[in-house]
Amino acid sequence: MEKQRFREFLSAKGFKLTKERDEILMEVLSTRGHFDPDELFVRLKTKGSKVSKASIYRTIPLLIEGGFIEEVERVEKHAHYEKILDRKHHDHMICVKCGQLIEFFSPSLETLQDELCKKKGFKVIRHTLEILGHCEKCGD
Repeated sequence: MEKQRFREFLSAKGFKLTKERDEILMEVLSTRGHFDPDELFVRLKTKGSKVSKASIYRTIPLLIEGGFIEEVERVEKHAHYEKILDRKHHDHMICVKCGQLIEFFSPSLETLQDELCKKKGFKVIRHTLEILGHCEKCGD
């Protein structure tokens, strides 16, 4: 189902579902939690794939635009992603010291965001919230 959806998305943009894009998509769909492009590359290489890093970096924006993944953190120009197809919305707290990522959901924050958008006449497509700080272990 996701493969067909990605194929249709690519076709609408004038692209084809190449073997490399297919392998990247399937690996992303089988991923649990967050990942970065380098981890994805290593996992594919371990499975014998001939996918290049360049193909991964070119495919990620397509997966974001198509609604398959989203960027969840960017630390010093290094991004991490997660698939969003089968996951419920959540936000993130990120420790800037050790990199720990804590997922959370707050109905009151969601309500506040909806109210703010309504008040400003802003139609939400999706949103992300990242709270940067120090985890319990790192203190400060």
